[in-house]
Amino acid sequence: MDAMNSRAAAKPTKRATGSEVLIYCDGACSPNPGLGGWGVVLLAPEKGLRKELSGAEAESTNNRMELTAAIEGLRALKRPSRVRVITDSEYLQKAFTQGWLERWRRNGWRTADKKPVKNIELWQALMQAMAEHDVEWSWTRGHGQDEENNRCDKLAVAARQRLKRELEAEGRPVGGGGGGESIGGGE
Repeated sequence: MDAMNSRAAAKPTKRATGSEVLIYCDGACSPNPGLGGWGVVLLAPEKGLRKELSGAEAESTNNRMELTAAIEGLRALKRPSRVRVITDSEYLQKAFTQGWLERWRRNGWRTADKKPVKNIELWQALMQAMAEHDVEWSWTRGHGQDEENNRCDKLAVAARQRLKRELEAEGRPVGGGGGGESIGGGE
């Protein structure tokens, strides 16, 4: 796996115990902005457990779907855990490994250019979802050799396509192409 790792800035509020849980997450949006989907694979290798999650939104962006995938993956955990989140989104991973999130918080949720941070409500929801866990962030190259990342991409694209079909069946206007291309990995 082509990966960069970092411990998250957030400290767990409860003692995280037990074996490590791996959360692979990915988002897809086509066009961007437009119909978006997210996919998650949760693995507890020492326990032999696997769970897949996915969802979609009619109006979203690739970054919003990447964030949503991470949030939903963490929310699916039943108890405080040691977690490694693996993503192909540099936006998501670098927020922790490069200290962006801490700077944004210190600056009143403003970027270095003094502009409001995009997706603030999702960043705050992610921080809340992380609060009970000891979280490490890893990056992997999108659309490469990482089998679980590729599975997340397929889940995200399938969720987006499912929502597109539902909206079309209801006669609602649908933005986005029908190709199901993923636009969100490795940005």
